[in-house]
Amino acid sequence: MSKAAYVRVSTAEQNEARQREALAVRGIDKWFIEKASGKNTDRPEFQKMLDWVREGDTIYIHDLSRIARSTKDLLDLLDVLQEKGVALVSDKESIDTSTATGKLLVTMVAAINEFERVNLLERQREGIAIAKREGKYKGRKAVIVPDLPRHYDRWQRREVSKAALVRELGISRPTLDRLFSEYDNNKIGVEYHLC
Repeated sequence: MSKAAYVRVSTAEQNEARQREALAVRGIDKWFIEKASGKNTDRPEFQKMLDWVREGDTIYIHDLSRIARSTKDLLDLLDVLQEKGVALVSDKESIDTSTATGKLLVTMVAAINEFERVNLLERQREGIAIAKREGKYKGRKAVIVPDLPRHYDRWQRREVSKAALVRELGISRPTLDRLFSEYDNNKIGVEYHLC
């Protein structure tokens, strides 16, 4: 079981020394240090860290804002880490996902996010209904993933993770989850459309 540390500052002018000093007491085995904006998770050192960690490992961060800038990104990351059997420890927020309390805090964050998502979807449905009545709604362009059964089988055989497939296919994690769920339920066709 290894200990990884992820340190991020937003600009080249900022210094990561404060974060490194705070995490050094953890006996870190591997450091991933990045000078990049946290606006998305497409960061080289962040991706290297996700590829490096294995089941039983722990990732240490100074605070949650270093690793994720939105609740959605954080929850997506936690899903990936849970799938890999990797814990996340944030010093500032005192969150450790390997403990019952840490899991509870994450569950609370997820519940709040789900509440917000349901409200957003309800507002979207209301807006779409009005747009349809007024003849203004065109709908969303379908997402097509050719050869979905092959990708599903690769994931089932643990040849590839969902995080890697998302990057490979250029789609979002929720889209991949929906496509896999649809395929798993139906097991028909080669191309699946998500509207």
